Amino acid sequence: LSRSRSVPFIIPPTLHGRDWIHLKNEEQVQEDSDPYMTPQPGARSSFHSLAGAYVVGTINPDLYKFPEDKSETDFPDGNIGRLWFSIEYEQESERLLVSLIKVRKLQPPADSCSPFVKIYLLPDERSYLQSKTKRKTLNPQFDENFVFQVSSKMLLQRTLKFLVYHVDKQKKHHLLGQVIFPLKNEALTEDNKLVIWRDLEKENLEPPSEYGDIQFSLSYNDYLGRLTVVVLRARGLKLQEESPAVGVYVKVSLMNHNKFIKSKKTAVLLGTPNPVYNETFSFKADQTELDTASLSLSVLQSNKGEKTLLLGRVVVGPFMYTRGKELEHWNEMISKPKELVKRWHALCHST
Repeated sequence: LSRSRSVPFIIPPTLHGRDWIHLKNEEQVQEDSDPYMTPQPGARSSFHSLAGAYVVGTINPDLYKFPEDKSETDFPDGNIGRLWFSIEYEQESERLLVSLIKVRKLQPPADSCSPFVKIYLLPDERSYLQSKTKRKTLNPQFDENFVFQVSSKMLLQRTLKFLVYHVDKQKKHHLLGQVIFPLKNEALTEDNKLVIWRDLEKENLEPPSEYGDIQFSLSYNDYLGRLTVVVLRARGLKLQEESPAVGVYVKVSLMNHNKFIKSKKTAVLLGTPNPVYNETFSFKADQTELDTASLSLSVLQSNKGEKTLLLGRVVVGPFMYTRGKELEHWNEMISKPKELVKRWHALCHST
């Protein structure tokens, strides 16, 4: 039996392998100085190259007519738009194929909306690929293909970032929302095209704290007695030396009465002060222990053959140990059982 090479299918966030958390991004885009490539009309065989990435031809929308599902109709309150895309990786040519399919339900600052999308492959913030601009629509259909050249060794360290903009009559660009998508949790193999949708999120433009910041979600399941931590990302880390060999990871420790109970670690990500993890950890914690338990999240830098360095730390927990945002996060988690509560926290250097 011959097998179709690429079968598009949908992975709704609720059915994904792990709890999927929408991520925010903090870096501002410098409109004028960033190099970019705009797809030009032309033959399907034409390639446009940019810093190891290029745009190739157009795609057939008929290939992406998936069965009608709730992703087209079920939009939560406060939604600012939803973006559909597909990804596929060609091992032999070491090409990441990204198809920008469509965006729905955009919320522009004015009556009309002329959207376009910039696509980055983080940690490279300087170069990006750009879609065509769609005129006067809140529901643009793009159906455009983009290609990034990336080795299989580095693929799982990379993260896709989609920035959706509106162009006004004065040609000014207004950021409407973004999608951050780490590749490390995906089964990117030959013959495996993933069609995915994600809700847009607003960009957090606050400057980083002195030692950087960490974003994570907390959830407590009172029925199972389970405390869940999703380490999402960090930003503005003060690495002791910036080189591709420098690794950064997060250690999550459960404490009770300041006594160490258990710790778990994320993967080590190389050479970036803005790592994206999206890793989930669970700890057993009885409801009676929540008044005396706390969580410590330490961001650590590992250098080959050298001592591990603490870049910063944050502790969340009850009134016994914490105040301010850290206490608020803990209390909100308890007041919303089984819900994932996401927040940013400033890292501190005190032990």
